[in-house]
Parts: sequence; structure tokens; C-alpha cells
Amino acid sequence: MRLIRQPALLAAASMSAVLLVYFVLVADRAFILLGTPEAAARGLGAGLLVLPIVGLWWMVHEWRLGTTVQRMADALDREGRLPIHDGDTLPSGRLTDGAAEAVFEVARRGVEDRPDDWAAWFHVAYAYEASRDRPMARKALRHAADLFRAERRGSRAAA
Repeated sequence: MRLIRQPALLAAASMSAVLLVYFVLVADRAFILLGTPEAAARGLGAGLLVLPIVGLWWMVHEWRLGTTVQRMADALDREGRLPIHDGDTLPSGRLTDGAAEAVFEVARRGVEDRPDDWAAWFHVAYAYEASRDRPMARKALRHAADLFRAERRGSRAAA
């Protein structure tokens, strides 16, 4: 693992640990409420128990996406195909609107040519990010991850 990636991993692991502690504390309170004789308190306990369940599902989902995105980036890095966004930049280092549009256009054509290629969708995700459209970037990354996992399952089944 590269040294530059470790701070992000440490931050994600730390935040996950804090969330797990929170989920345990909320679940503990929920079970206390479920054990009381009052119907309203039991209803509150049942409702409160939903929070850690949904939160745990979300955290597992995000970790799965994050690890898949990292595997995709590693594969593209080995092949020398990581997205590189050349063009005019702002003082902040971000691409100008015109440069971001040009990057997106190239990535979009790649997806049109190869709609089932996870690498093309990975490039589109980073083009969306360069265009400052984070919701679409995440959708494209999720789609790329789904294609990547399907390709890996297919190659394992064929072996």
C-alpha cells in the first residue's frame, strides 16, 4: 500500500470505529426500552433499533465500494491507465470549467464506445468529479464497481 493512501484509510477506519461505538450505544438503549413494560417505550425502542441496523448496512456498503474502487485504481495504475486530467487549472489546482468539460467529453465518448467496460466508467466518474458533480461521480463509480465485480466473478467462473 502506498504511503499517501494510508491517511485516508486511517481516517475511514477511525470514523467507522466511532460509528460502531455509536451504533452499540444506540442499540443498547433500544434494548433497554424494548425491555420496559410500557408500550410507548417499547415502540420507541423498536424505532431506535432501526438506526444502528440501517447505519451498519450503510457502512458495510460504503466500505465495500471503497475497497472495490481501490482495487480498480490499483488495476488501472498497474496498466498505466489512471485518469489524468490535463488542462488549464485554477489557483486551487482544480480544472477550469472548459478543461473539465473537455475531460468529460473524452470520458463520455469512452463509455459510448465501451458501455460495459468498468474502466471507461471509472474515467467518467473522475471526469464528473473534475466537473464538480459529486452525485454523478458516485453513481458512475458505483456502476464501474458493479461492472468490475461482475467481470471478476466471470473470470473466476471461467477458470
